[in-house]
Amino acid sequence: MRRTTRVAAAGLGVTSLLALSACGGGGENGGEADADAWILTGGGWPAIQEDFDRWNEANEDAQIDTEAIENDSYKGQIRTAVGSGEAPTLIMSWTGGALLEYAEEERIVDLSEHTGELESRVFDSVWQNGQIDDSTYAVPLNDVQPVVMYYNQAVFDEAGVEIPETWEDVEAAIDTFNENDVAPFSLAGGSVWPALMWLQYLTDRHGGEEVFAAVVEGEEGAWDNESILYALETMQDLGENGGYIDTFNSVTADQNEDAQLLADGQAAMLLQGSWVYSTIHQDFPEFAESGDFGFTSFPTLEDGAGDPSNIVGNPANFWSVSADASEEEQQIAFDYISENLYNEETVTAMLEAGSLPPLGDIEDQIAETEDAEFLEFSSNLVGEANHFQLSWDQAVAPEVAQPLTDNLSQILRGDMTPEQFVEAMNSL
Repeated sequence: MRRTTRVAAAGLGVTSLLALSACGGGGENGGEADADAWILTGGGWPAIQEDFDRWNEANEDAQIDTEAIENDSYKGQIRTAVGSGEAPTLIMSWTGGALLEYAEEERIVDLSEHTGELESRVFDSVWQNGQIDDSTYAVPLNDVQPVVMYYNQAVFDEAGVEIPETWEDVEAAIDTFNENDVAPFSLAGGSVWPALMWLQYLTDRHGGEEVFAAVVEGEEGAWDNESILYALETMQDLGENGGYIDTFNSVTADQNEDAQLLADGQAAMLLQGSWVYSTIHQDFPEFAESGDFGFTSFPTLEDGAGDPSNIVGNPANFWSVSADASEEEQQIAFDYISENLYNEETVTAMLEAGSLPPLGDIEDQIAETEDAEFLEFSSNLVGEANHFQLSWDQAVAPEVAQPLTDNLSQILRGDMTPEQFVEAMNSL
């Protein structure tokens, strides 16, 4: 039986979408039958545009017009457009709190009867992110990006340390690496957001996915949980007692400084997103081809309540269909979702670019790619996961994301205690 998860709620002081207004959106189309969609610029989005172009060439009477918007301004523009009833037919989101808010305000439609065979193809851990109370309100549209543990095998060999599988292994490895004057973990604390990956995994391993679900569903006092406190305390301990590289608070991810520390052998491990695999190959090819570049899953916590198969990261971007679109526009969107998403041409293009579609039926295609080992590892990680937790800064309400980052920065600098962090977050 498919296990469903209630996605992030729009509690936490979210302003109702019904109170928003906009000067214009793009969903009305002047009464024409054409549907429309907003996409982002950069990244893998040109491939999505090419997919829409192919659709339009093959469907003269069911066109989908697109508009590309920069990532930084997209969230505000789409939320305003949805709230005003002028959203594009296809609404892109990262799921989380935004998706539930759209559903609760009846701005998107239930897609449960309009996905064709797509659900049977997509990994359950990814599909869950688009479900609300057993109904599907969003479907994935591009690649998955799990957070993994990278390592430098040469550093491990020199210190005589095995790749850690449990947190006890990690603690033992930290002691040995410190004795050998090597930093156990690289961390771009100066950018802060990479530290969220630590907070997520440690919280989930300790208490399970329900801990953060309570936070994003707006339960009173939800931040005051022993698993969140454990994670914060553990992170501060790593920073103060040689777990992270000494300079972690000045290291940034903008210029891939955290990855360089791993490649140069100054750090043994790095917790980062799957996109860093390509970064290593592009920026540090000698290390990438040395045979010492490895990757593994986040260690298990022996006494933790969380499922050790759980992963965190970016499950994908998702499409929803606007409830304010006309029936004709909605039908075009339904057909695009059920007949076209993850078609063979698009999947091939994604794999050739090193991106991983969240599909369980492409093993043979993955095996033929240049990055087969890593893509197979990542695919198995996602396919076997009980739960795939969306990045916290994407899952929470917009007005909570910045305080979350600001308070975590103070945790990293030692300017705030875990208890003060919890108090500050609960006060929002």
